[in-house]
Amino acid sequence: MSVSKEPGSVIALVGNPNVGKSTVFNALTNLRQHTGNWPGKTVETARGAYTYHGKNYTLVDLPGAYSLRPGSAEEEVTRDYLLSGEADVTLVVADATCLERNLALVLQILEVAWPVVLCVNLLDEAKKKHILVDLPLLEHELGCPVVGAAARDGDGLDAVRQAVEDAVLKPAPRPGHTLMSNVCGDCEDCRTLAAMSRAAAIVETAVSMDQEAAGRRDRALDRVLTGKTGIPVMLFLLAGILWLTMVGANVPSEMLSSLLMGWQEPLRAFFETLHAPWWLEGALVDGVYRTVAWVVSVMLPPMAIFFPLFTLLEDAGYLPRVAFNLDHFFQKAGAHGRQSLSMCMGLGCNACGVMGCRIIQSPRERLIAILTNAFIPCNGRLPTLTALIAMFFVTGSGLFSSLASAAMLMAAIVLAVAMTLWASRFLASTALKGEPSSFSLELPPYRAPQVGQVLVRSILDRTLFVLARAVSVAAPAGLLIWIAANVTVGEQSILLHLAGFFQPLGALMGLDGFILLAFVLGFPANEIVVPCILMGYLSAGSLTEYGSIAELRSVLTAHGWTVTTALCTLVFTLFHFPCGTTCLTVWRETKSAKWTALAVLLPTAVGVALCIAIHCICLVVG
Repeated sequence: MSVSKEPGSVIALVGNPNVGKSTVFNALTNLRQHTGNWPGKTVETARGAYTYHGKNYTLVDLPGAYSLRPGSAEEEVTRDYLLSGEADVTLVVADATCLERNLALVLQILEVAWPVVLCVNLLDEAKKKHILVDLPLLEHELGCPVVGAAARDGDGLDAVRQAVEDAVLKPAPRPGHTLMSNVCGDCEDCRTLAAMSRAAAIVETAVSMDQEAAGRRDRALDRVLTGKTGIPVMLFLLAGILWLTMVGANVPSEMLSSLLMGWQEPLRAFFETLHAPWWLEGALVDGVYRTVAWVVSVMLPPMAIFFPLFTLLEDAGYLPRVAFNLDHFFQKAGAHGRQSLSMCMGLGCNACGVMGCRIIQSPRERLIAILTNAFIPCNGRLPTLTALIAMFFVTGSGLFSSLASAAMLMAAIVLAVAMTLWASRFLASTALKGEPSSFSLELPPYRAPQVGQVLVRSILDRTLFVLARAVSVAAPAGLLIWIAANVTVGEQSILLHLAGFFQPLGALMGLDGFILLAFVLGFPANEIVVPCILMGYLSAGSLTEYGSIAELRSVLTAHGWTVTTALCTLVFTLFHFPCGTTCLTVWRETKSAKWTALAVLLPTAVGVALCIAIHCICLVVG
């Protein structure tokens, strides 16, 4: 592994997944590295710097590892970095509530790295569970400096900084014999078992606990969240998040749309003062700006609600329980239980969900998760789904209507999950045959989420990050849409020619050429599908907004829409090619044009087939 030497002293930050390692990293460096309460979150190294007593330190946050005998690409990265000798000190973070499992890794690290500092984190959680860690005795048993901390509250961080400085400036002499010297031979399994045995002996000496009291609360919660009621509770929580997102985003979305759209005329006046040609003014104002304004006003409010709610569940330790509940279904589909986590991430953004597939160790099962992530409707498709539901399936206003809309949207997502499982099974039986790997996922302790940090980080790290990527592809898309609507070939615009080209397939699917063309034009950002439909129907030269759901419904019905049309459009909204950002992410993750093409074709083929089937059934029944 090739790494470059950092300025100042380099500190390697190591630990099991879910021990608060990234929290320690953030606290020491003041960076906004996202922290989460489910294993495998850190999938690549993060770097930050801090200064202590005038000396510069570079902190390298390595992927979480259970062992230095790699079972995944992440553990291989951690092992190789430690063996490279680039770090001046290795700072190991351990969880005080489950110290025995953590110490097995500490003992292996002591074999290959020196000096080492152990930070026993989450002492506040340990105290609540009646677990007492004798830090001086633990230091004596290990032979390396040991400090205690509760990093989420900032406790013990100065002691960590001081211990690291001492290890850099005046490191303790390395023990004359290794803790594993009594192991016969070089068998890795034997060394791992010896480390586990030694860790158990150390914990028995240095840790005291009330076993019954330690896990009483978690066991009670798990009986509800992972027992027979686990699936219903999971569906109820997801429905609640969707309802809050739908209801809460309406007003701010309208306000933001009014604000951004109100800037169009001043911007147009600015170009007129510059005597810009009409086509430049139209392309930039009606094309680029209008499209970007639409995407921001539609995407930002629901994302600003959905991502914090989703992150609160993650921070509380619930998401691994989702994987536990769905593991049986994914196992039957020949996929990996952790795919459920990346699938949940896809609800916010399919590109994020694809990147989240890195937590799956098996390359085959990781690829299955990547190729099927677009079956889950992302945040960009939710506005179209909710609009269709409100116009044709759940009419009226008030609490009952909003709850009914959320229930129908929830049913659509359940269908999407079922199709994800089917697609996973299809891939596991055809292009990606192989034996399923074993699924081992630690269920972390439940913790009270840090609401303030969750709100800040979910908005900065997720919402604005996803929004920025959407805007970056929406801007050029707006330009192309304007050109297609305003440049004529013969006596018709390019837009009308394209709609005519898609008309035969659209009619077969229960749609029409304008609807299919809108999905194609929405490739850069799914949020612009409905405006593109209106633009085609009204022969407008730019994206068209609508004043109300009733007004939009009247326009659609005037152009031949029926309940069948709405149902087929809803299904195709669920199952069609992923957006441009997601496609680019798939290519970056797989480095393969073949797999990227399959990620596009598979959901599209499913959507086309389902729409044709629905249309044919409706024709027969009707």
